Amino acid sequence: MADDAGLDLVKISPKAKPPVCKIIDYGKYRYEQSRKEKEAKKKQKTFELKEIRMSPNIDTNDLNTKMNAARKFLSKGNKVKVTLRFRGREMAHISESKHILYDFAEGLEDIAVVEKEPKQEGRMLSLVLAEKK
Repeated sequence: MADDAGLDLVKISPKAKPPVCKIIDYGKYRYEQSRKEKEAKKKQKTFELKEIRMSPNIDTNDLNTKMNAARKFLSKGNKVKVTLRFRGREMAHISESKHILYDFAEGLEDIAVVEKEPKQEGRMLSLVLAEKK
Protein backbone atom coordinates (compact mmCIF):
# COMPACT_ATOMS: atom_id res chain seq x y z
CA MET A 1 0.00 0.00 0.00
CA ALA A 2 2.87 2.36 0.83
CA ASP A 3 4.61 1.68 -2.50
CA ASP A 4 1.39 2.28 -4.40
CA ALA A 5 0.93 5.64 -2.65
CA GLY A 6 4.61 6.59 -3.17
CA LEU A 7 5.11 7.00 0.59
CA ASP A 8 7.03 5.20 3.34
CA LEU A 9 5.89 2.66 5.94
CA VAL A 10 7.13 3.97 9.31
CA LYS A 11 7.02 2.18 12.70
CA ILE A 12 5.64 4.75 15.13
CA SER A 13 5.83 2.64 18.30
CA PRO A 14 7.72 -0.62 17.72
CA LYS A 15 7.39 -1.88 21.32
CA ALA A 16 3.58 -1.91 21.27
CA LYS A 17 1.77 -5.19 20.70
CA PRO A 18 1.05 -5.25 17.77
CA PRO A 19 3.60 -2.61 16.51
CA VAL A 20 2.00 0.61 15.27
CA CYS A 21 2.92 1.63 11.71
CA LYS A 22 1.85 4.54 9.51
CA ILE A 23 2.06 5.23 5.82
CA ILE A 24 3.62 8.71 5.64
CA ASP A 25 6.33 10.71 3.90
CA TYR A 26 9.35 9.95 6.12
CA GLY A 27 11.26 13.13 5.21
CA LYS A 28 8.29 15.29 6.18
CA TYR A 29 7.86 13.28 9.40
CA ARG A 30 11.51 13.85 10.43
CA TYR A 31 11.19 17.56 9.63
CA GLU A 32 8.10 17.86 11.87
CA GLN A 33 9.90 16.02 14.69
CA SER A 34 12.89 18.39 14.52
CA ARG A 35 10.55 21.41 14.59
CA LYS A 36 8.82 20.06 17.71
CA GLU A 37 12.21 19.56 19.41
CA LYS A 38 13.26 23.14 18.58
CA GLU A 39 10.01 24.49 20.03
CA ALA A 40 10.55 22.51 23.22
CA LYS A 41 14.09 23.90 23.52
CA LYS A 42 12.83 27.48 23.17
CA LYS A 43 10.43 27.03 26.06
CA GLN A 44 13.10 25.74 28.45
CA LYS A 45 14.15 28.24 31.08
CA THR A 46 17.90 28.59 31.38
CA PHE A 47 19.75 30.25 34.22
CA GLU A 48 23.33 30.90 35.15
CA LEU A 49 24.99 30.38 38.50
CA LYS A 50 26.82 33.61 39.35
CA GLU A 51 29.46 33.51 42.07
CA ILE A 52 30.30 36.22 44.57
CA ARG A 53 33.54 35.70 46.49
CA MET A 54 34.37 37.28 49.81
CA SER A 55 36.89 36.89 52.58
CA PRO A 56 35.85 36.34 56.22
CA ASN A 57 37.16 39.74 57.34
CA ILE A 58 34.93 41.75 54.98
CA ASP A 59 33.73 45.18 56.08
CA THR A 60 30.02 46.12 56.17
CA ASN A 61 30.27 48.57 53.26
CA ASP A 62 32.00 45.97 51.10
CA LEU A 63 29.34 43.46 52.13
CA ASN A 64 26.60 45.91 51.05
CA THR A 65 28.32 46.36 47.67
CA LYS A 66 28.42 42.60 47.18
CA MET A 67 24.73 42.40 48.19
CA ASN A 68 23.82 44.96 45.54
CA ALA A 69 25.67 42.93 42.91
CA ALA A 70 23.83 39.79 44.04
CA ARG A 71 20.52 41.70 43.94
CA LYS A 72 21.25 42.62 40.33
CA PHE A 73 22.05 38.99 39.40
CA LEU A 74 18.90 37.70 41.13
CA SER A 75 16.68 40.27 39.41
CA LYS A 76 17.95 39.01 36.04
CA GLY A 77 16.81 35.49 36.98
CA ASN A 78 20.19 33.97 37.84
CA LYS A 79 21.13 32.00 40.93
CA VAL A 80 23.91 33.34 43.15
CA LYS A 81 26.59 31.30 44.89
CA VAL A 82 28.11 33.28 47.77
CA THR A 83 31.56 31.99 48.68
CA LEU A 84 33.78 32.77 51.65
CA ARG A 85 37.43 31.97 50.93
CA PHE A 86 39.67 31.11 53.86
CA ARG A 87 43.42 31.58 53.66
CA GLY A 88 46.13 30.56 56.13
CA ARG A 89 45.15 31.16 59.75
CA GLU A 90 41.60 32.09 58.76
CA MET A 91 40.94 28.33 58.51
CA ALA A 92 40.84 28.16 62.33
CA HIS A 93 37.79 30.47 62.44
CA ILE A 94 35.42 28.86 59.95
CA SER A 95 32.62 28.28 62.46
CA GLU A 96 32.66 31.96 63.55
CA SER A 97 32.45 33.14 59.93
CA LYS A 98 29.18 31.40 59.03
CA HIS A 99 27.27 34.41 60.34
CA ILE A 100 28.57 36.46 57.37
CA LEU A 101 26.75 34.17 54.95
CA TYR A 102 23.60 34.25 57.08
CA ASP A 103 23.75 38.08 57.21
CA PHE A 104 24.14 38.12 53.43
CA ALA A 105 21.08 35.90 52.98
CA GLU A 106 19.13 37.95 55.53
CA GLY A 107 19.95 41.16 53.66
CA LEU A 108 18.49 39.69 50.46
CA GLU A 109 15.53 37.85 52.01
CA ASP A 110 13.05 40.25 50.36
CA ILE A 111 13.95 38.94 46.87
CA ALA A 112 15.90 35.72 47.52
CA VAL A 113 15.54 32.41 49.26
CA VAL A 114 18.34 30.10 50.45
CA GLU A 115 18.48 27.13 48.08
CA LYS A 116 21.48 25.38 49.62
CA GLU A 117 22.59 25.92 53.19
CA PRO A 118 26.23 26.91 53.90
CA LYS A 119 28.52 24.01 53.13
CA GLN A 120 32.28 23.72 53.46
CA GLU A 121 34.17 22.67 50.34
CA GLY A 122 37.86 22.57 51.11
CA ARG A 123 39.03 26.10 51.92
CA MET A 124 35.67 27.61 50.97
CA LEU A 125 32.29 27.96 52.63
CA SER A 126 29.46 28.50 50.15
CA LEU A 127 25.73 29.20 50.07
CA VAL A 128 23.38 29.27 47.06
CA LEU A 129 20.56 31.82 46.75
CA ALA A 130 17.69 31.71 44.25
CA GLU A 131 15.06 34.29 43.35
CA LYS A 132 11.75 34.12 45.25
CA LYS A 133 8.82 32.99 43.16
